[in-house]
Amino acid sequence: MPMKAAELIAPYRITKGRKFKLSSIAPDDTHGLDIEKEDAKLHIAAGVTKLSEMQEMLYAQDRWSVLLIFQAMDAAGKDGAIKHVMSGVNPQGCEVHSFKQPSTLELDHDFLWRCACRLPERGRIGIFNRSYYEEVLVARVHKEVLARQKLPPSLVTSNIFEERYEDIANHENYLARNGTLILKFFLHVSKKEQKQRFLERLDEAEKNWKFSGADLAERAHWKEYMQAYEDMIRATSAPHAPWFVVPSDNKWFARLVIVAAIVEAMKGLELSFPTLSKTERASLLQARKVLAAENSGG
Repeated sequence: MPMKAAELIAPYRITKGRKFKLSSIAPDDTHGLDIEKEDAKLHIAAGVTKLSEMQEMLYAQDRWSVLLIFQAMDAAGKDGAIKHVMSGVNPQGCEVHSFKQPSTLELDHDFLWRCACRLPERGRIGIFNRSYYEEVLVARVHKEVLARQKLPPSLVTSNIFEERYEDIANHENYLARNGTLILKFFLHVSKKEQKQRFLERLDEAEKNWKFSGADLAERAHWKEYMQAYEDMIRATSAPHAPWFVVPSDNKWFARLVIVAAIVEAMKGLELSFPTLSKTERASLLQARKVLAAENSGG
């Protein structure tokens, strides 16, 4: 890392969001780092290597689980960040789930249900590309989304989103108390940069598939979304479930912050490979003797 991980991530880690202002973090911030993109790639690769080593111990120890949540506006770079940061992790110990428009089955359950079904097992890393936080973002900006959720009318009050913040906070507290490390990333991209990335998707044939007319429709609600994100971060930041507001106009910097945040947090789990008992070691020695005694020509 170009600086210590804790120092790099400190300005973007929100654990008590009551007075947080989204405007306090610039989308193009790079923490004063002035390095070439190729150098940044080397630092990211080093972080990915460390993450891979830690994931192997996480899997072997089988005590903790890790939940990484990614939220952002369209074209902020969620998919690319997940791809680059998790590129060295053993697929057996890592699962990515993308949450899109709820199905009929999902709408027949509470708003946390579909994500709860995808929580990582002990020893594994689970990645949510969007999550239950859509229920205080999209559902807040688009009232028709809330209307489709078939809630009893008496429960849809003016306090419904404050109630959902409380439900989410309680849910994450419960997970943390049961051995889940929770890290949440909001990829903070500027409206100007989003426009540039949309134009690239329109102008480059190989990127056309990434663009949807719905992207422009959501862009028209930019101010509403920014307010929803700010309120969400204020209400659901906690020491056991921090938000990282990651400046994302520069993709290399966003990826550097994300990998540093994950590695730094996983250090606190004191991961190690399991230590064998005397009986287990004796069993291994016996197995070695049996293998050594085999006829090599057989």
